[in-house]
Amino acid sequence: MIDTILLDLDGTLLNFSQETFINVYFVELRKVFIRLGMDVDLSVKAVWAGTKAMFLGDGKSLNSQRFWETFAKVLGIDDEKLKTIEDACDDFYSNDFDVVKQVLKPSEVPKRLVLALASRGYKIVLATNPLFPFCAVATRLGWAGLVPQDFQLVTHYANSTYCKPDLGYYREIFAKIDKAPEQCLMAGNNPAEDMVAGTLGCDTFLVTDCLENETGMDITAFRSGTLAQLELYLMSLPK
Repeated sequence: MIDTILLDLDGTLLNFSQETFINVYFVELRKVFIRLGMDVDLSVKAVWAGTKAMFLGDGKSLNSQRFWETFAKVLGIDDEKLKTIEDACDDFYSNDFDVVKQVLKPSEVPKRLVLALASRGYKIVLATNPLFPFCAVATRLGWAGLVPQDFQLVTHYANSTYCKPDLGYYREIFAKIDKAPEQCLMAGNNPAEDMVAGTLGCDTFLVTDCLENETGMDITAFRSGTLAQLELYLMSLPK
């Protein structure tokens, strides 16, 4: 029986397109590099290189380690300078990152859904692709009126060694929460990254409000619908 719900964040609980989010995000992030007197274009290149390194994670090191090691290598900086940049980025994610909220289409469904699931006894995991630090995830959760404490587990770049769509990402979650895939349902807006959990035996629900299907996958076989329809479906499950 399903007793644990895994929920994606961007494009699922948060209603915005990934492309719009990334565009506004980098406008604000560039300001951090400018304040630090860095080569902005090279710094952005380093961010993308670090992100690629995280996607290539093999379970041997944390995503955060892979990101910052690659970032420093691209820029050719020492540990002291790197620490200054990391601290500045954490400050940005905890404060100025809120500006990016402008891309969000507000909805009452995410908070209502999460609180209703908790009241019905379900365990809830925020299964967001772990490319950001915890503080960045916490800020984005706040846009939906939620906090990390609403979840049994929140994935972020400092507690994960894989990224979606690697099955290692989901195996890592199941191990941490001590659940079999068959006890879980994964809901997300990307068939390649989120519905892949179904190959491990996890139930799935494809959220279509901000559907991301870059590869043109056939999605007809997936249970799907809007976030509001996901809410109705989950509320129909046994307590």
